[in-house]
Amino acid sequence: MGGEGGEDGEDGEDGETGGRADAAEPPARPTRRARAKSAALWGIVGGFAVLVLSQGFLIVAGDLPVGYGGIVGLAAAVAVASGGIAYAAEHRLRAKRVKRRT
Repeated sequence: MGGEGGEDGEDGEDGETGGRADAAEPPARPTRRARAKSAALWGIVGGFAVLVLSQGFLIVAGDLPVGYGGIVGLAAAVAVASGGIAYAAEHRLRAKRVKRRT
């Protein structure tokens, strides 16, 4: 009875925008530093994904055609590629999202 909404009409929503604080203005564009940080994190995720998959393959199948140096090199290449793709594609995805909202 007393836990839902409140007796003063306070239910957590803003009366003018229907509860959406960002309804009036589009989201701010990210800085280059933020885009670079995001891309670096995606690169790390991609590199670690290759390492995890290769370890899983070693556990299940036993052998890989390349040694540990080759696996690390492949993981580094995937990390650089996925980071570069993330950096290049982020602003395009954000631009499409903003266009769709308006």
